[in-house]
Amino acid sequence: MVKVHLWSGLRRFTDGADVVEVEAKTVGEMMKALVEAHPGLDPVIKAGVSVSVDGKLIARGLHEQVSDDSEVFLLRQLKGG
Repeated sequence: MVKVHLWSGLRRFTDGADVVEVEAKTVGEMMKALVEAHPGLDPVIKAGVSVSVDGKLIARGLHEQVSDDSEVFLLRQLKGG
């Protein structure tokens, strides 16, 4: 199971948990599993989020690999300008 760290504003969708576990092998599978386990996250994820895997910001890499020992953070979408 991949442990996904969430920012504090998402706790209301996960019964107060700031870390949730999902079964996934890629970032895309992880996002899908998050929504399946916690449907309230769906609008947030659809609006856009950033993902960090092992300290590397994943811009659009839904096929980026994750594993049980990956350090994964779901972050507010980072925008440049």
